[in-house]
Amino acid sequence: MEIAVEITSRETVKPSSPTPDHLRHYRLSFLDQISPPVYNPYVLFYTPQNEGDQFNIDGISSKLKASLSCILAHFYPLAGRLKGNVSVECDDEGVPYSEAIIKCRVSDFTENPDPTELRKLVPFALDAIGETTLGVQFNRFDCGGIAVGICVSHKILDALSLVTFVKMWAAVCHGEEILTPPQFASAELFPPKNISGYEPSIGITRDNIATKRFIFKTDKIETLKARYSKEMDLDQNRPPSRVEALSAFIWSRFARSTGVYSERSKTCAVIHAVNLRTKFDPPLPPHSFGNFYRVAMTFLPMDSGEECYGLVAKMRESVSRIDKGYVERLREGDEHLNFIKQNAEVYLKGELLTMNFTSLCRFPVYESDFGWGNPTWFGSPALTFQNLVVFMDTKSGDGVEAHISLRVEDMAALESDEEFMEFVISPGKEHFSE
Repeated sequence: MEIAVEITSRETVKPSSPTPDHLRHYRLSFLDQISPPVYNPYVLFYTPQNEGDQFNIDGISSKLKASLSCILAHFYPLAGRLKGNVSVECDDEGVPYSEAIIKCRVSDFTENPDPTELRKLVPFALDAIGETTLGVQFNRFDCGGIAVGICVSHKILDALSLVTFVKMWAAVCHGEEILTPPQFASAELFPPKNISGYEPSIGITRDNIATKRFIFKTDKIETLKARYSKEMDLDQNRPPSRVEALSAFIWSRFARSTGVYSERSKTCAVIHAVNLRTKFDPPLPPHSFGNFYRVAMTFLPMDSGEECYGLVAKMRESVSRIDKGYVERLREGDEHLNFIKQNAEVYLKGELLTMNFTSLCRFPVYESDFGWGNPTWFGSPALTFQNLVVFMDTKSGDGVEAHISLRVEDMAALESDEEFMEFVISPGKEHFSE
């Protein structure tokens, strides 16, 4: 279903107080520099709690803008402008804030979500990053429901920082005080480097990509966890997690359905995003602002076989190597920069095939109450990458949503894989009733 969107107003929201002079030049960290130049999108849907009720749309929009102005005084880089791959000039230029009328009902999105259509509810094209670091689009639906669409530059923060920002903004809108303000220490912890020879935009594409949302119910996930437990010595190891079991299953069915192991000239790797905040000694607080993530790469031999025997153990070993020592090496030397340059060269030659997994499971995405209740649903617009899987909890907690982005022909192959389809509720087969 194609959704019609009419932008009705545009304005700029500025911080409620000026940024102090000594904070006006915000340096990017090394991890910011190597993060892809895209916008991270975020859409929160809200419907009146009682059927027949109506939101005070104008009042809600006014509260959103007023609280956004207040929270920007704390998250001052979000009101600034990005200058190259070097810094953010925090001159309080403000945040673009648009309002839109969506010619449909909230249920048209939530009952059969199309991640590509969700892009219409955020203010920027995700791969058209510019100097603006944050944008907000307030969407009102024919049924009286609303959605808050947000885009934040990945050059200055990761998914956890984005979730933290939204949750704090909601708290301010709700009338609460900020008790744990964000910490801005990323450039001190990971000083910027000369990254010439590495292009952070590698892998960004919107051509020939299909993104679909699949739901794995808890009983199916437990079946997969039991399957992969058989490969492990449970006396010495904990059973597979949800993310481990789902990652192994999705990769194995993708590899089987697309025949990747017949391409002997390619190296295959499964990649997982890892939060670095917990790897410091002592750990960094969750409200540390910036890009505090790296990726664990699990290289797979071409003779892994269709079921990828032992993949969970291999993935776990790769993730375990991102530890305190890894963080220290990352801070001190150029080892990681050389590593990603080498892999980029192999990728650009077509010799490396990867599947990237990132998990928002257990992130508090459903705890953003701006004053009119918790979200009805959290939507993740389709990202501009190939072979990407984003996991998130269903609102009811009875399963995991997997947003999968593949080449169009690879998606068709995966959806033709009978074993994959036995484990998922595919797009359009389940109405949203959380």
